[in-house]
Amino acid sequence: MFKLFSKPASGKEKFDFSMLKVDMHSHLLPGIDDGAKDLENSLELIRGLKALGYKKLITTPHILWDMYRNTPAIIAEKLELVKEAVKNEGIDIEIEAAAEYFLDEHMQELLHKKEPLLTLSGKLVLTEFSMAYASMNVKDILFDMQMQGYQPVIAHPERYAYLQRNKDFFVELKDIGCLFQLNLLSLSGGYGRVVTELANYLLKNGFYDMIGTDLHHTGHVEALKKFQAPPLLKEWLDAGKALNSKL
Repeated sequence: MFKLFSKPASGKEKFDFSMLKVDMHSHLLPGIDDGAKDLENSLELIRGLKALGYKKLITTPHILWDMYRNTPAIIAEKLELVKEAVKNEGIDIEIEAAAEYFLDEHMQELLHKKEPLLTLSGKLVLTEFSMAYASMNVKDILFDMQMQGYQPVIAHPERYAYLQRNKDFFVELKDIGCLFQLNLLSLSGGYGRVVTELANYLLKNGFYDMIGTDLHHTGHVEALKKFQAPPLLKEWLDAGKALNSKL
């Protein structure tokens, strides 16, 4: 469907990021989470994504109340700061902001109060939960989100390594209407062998709906420059499964 790959002289397939158009998971706003440290760093990361070929960035700062107490107002303020700097620097790229919501007690409180959530597009909300252990109330929070009209997007499900032995949980999440987002670098060993194995399993079995870089720092930019696309990714993209360009 898309010409997302080309073969250089080495014979290895090179990924063409420009055909995705939109990166929908990154941490580019300065000083509010574990991503960009300051405005200069934000611009450096944005230039890196622009050079890869992206046309639009939906950056997604953490809202994780034990560590990053971000609010829509804080995110909006930082976004305007970055957008103004991008304009002044003449960087031709569209940038918007949503959030990566951790499914914790604060998220439950937001839903209880019916506070508007920041969305990727329409009613799509990027979510994550503990990578260390199974959270008992994840499905309850997801249900509450759906009852308020939101569609959860599960960030990097392949990184929940403890689910390697409980893959049925992925099926349950898909069955209740969640979308799945793949971290590209999960396919290249960037997060370890188990994560790569889970990413390949989820890709092969058609779980994913969109792709994100989850960019935090320049090391991720350099890794993306070297990214080699596995055949499974090519097959998935050729089948037109990626929703990125619709965001």
